[in-house]
Amino acid sequence: MSTVTPSSPKVQPIAATGSLFTPPQPSTVQSSTSPNLLFANADCVSRDEQVISIQSRFHGKQKRNSTAVIYCEANFGAIDGKTANGLVRHSEKYKIVSVIDSEKAGLDAGMVLGDAPNDIPICRDLADSLAQAGSLPDYFIYGMAPSSGMLSTLERDIVLEAISLGMNIVNGLHEFLNDDPQFVAASRENNVEIIDVRKPRAKKDLRIFSGRIAEVTCPRIAVLGTDCAIGKRTTATILASTLRKRGMNVVMVGTGQTGLIQGARYGIALDAVPSQFCAGELEAIIVEAFESENPDVIIIEGQGALSHPAFSTTSFILRGSCPNGVILQHAPGRAHRCDFEQMAMPVAATEINLIQTFADTKVIGLTINHENMTNAEISTAIESHECELGIPATDALTQSPERLVQMVFSAFPELEEKQIVCAL
Repeated sequence: MSTVTPSSPKVQPIAATGSLFTPPQPSTVQSSTSPNLLFANADCVSRDEQVISIQSRFHGKQKRNSTAVIYCEANFGAIDGKTANGLVRHSEKYKIVSVIDSEKAGLDAGMVLGDAPNDIPICRDLADSLAQAGSLPDYFIYGMAPSSGMLSTLERDIVLEAISLGMNIVNGLHEFLNDDPQFVAASRENNVEIIDVRKPRAKKDLRIFSGRIAEVTCPRIAVLGTDCAIGKRTTATILASTLRKRGMNVVMVGTGQTGLIQGARYGIALDAVPSQFCAGELEAIIVEAFESENPDVIIIEGQGALSHPAFSTTSFILRGSCPNGVILQHAPGRAHRCDFEQMAMPVAATEINLIQTFADTKVIGLTINHENMTNAEISTAIESHECELGIPATDALTQSPERLVQMVFSAFPELEEKQIVCAL
């Protein structure tokens, strides 16, 4: 990260979070009453959340998260809006006050994602957003992940307008605004910060693979997928949250810009790191997390797909983390790869074979992205994949998250002994 700090109908594919679509019947899903907590209506609170709650109080006051507006024009709830979608559902770092998307203006962001209403309005433009906020938000977050990785001319003007108003900028694109003289000058003039989330450290500070990953003795579980924007981060976040609710010490390592913006303590945007250093940088972060946190388990967010010719990040994740187990995210209702209509989606069995051939690991379970599927089709897909593959399968959003936990416990029974089940 780099900053300049001058001083049974078909499910509608509008509700993606990294393209994990919301369920056909919301009543079957654990709902969240807050965009900043997953499963806020749970009967027990994780050990981590209790500690954070205690530490964040000073003279009786709750620590204030920075407020933020998310720009997601024409993409909120869609695949390219996965950063905004993810932040609306879960953010440890920012209080989201509104989303900018003129095509869905007037709607509630939670309802657009198929969740319970969360009182985050979708606004027509920045002026509308500021009017509804009543005060100037601290941050303007660019909430999209276009394939170009660059700002359009119109978007440049909008970001510059936010800077001129005194808003700090969070940028997850491959275009680093701290390298642009116009943005640097504007940030200095208005005394604001620009955060280029994807910008790696200087090359002299980057690390190569050392083999120290063997010193990490707790289970390492990577959540990989059969395509990009398929819900890997969402599944990983739900799994980490549910394990914490059982009293376990869990570290989730982010590997993309959205996880870092959400507030991941450990992570790196791997797709912006020179390939020679990808495995080493991820290894070093995992070793650091292990030594600092003494976790029971480490969960690594996946990127892209090992079989996808447009991405190589999955190979670096497998090399750098050397996972003991893999959970594979698959979308049976997706006909072709995202942004590549000529590329048919692989079946789960071929991806599993490829992963287990490429790396010394084992796929311990399958999770379903239920886009374009009815409830009946989801159930059928879970049952048929379990029968075909011989591993447990579930849908992290429409099924109980406990099924994810049992998937992990089946592969790593020693973890079950470490859990502390909260009293109901």
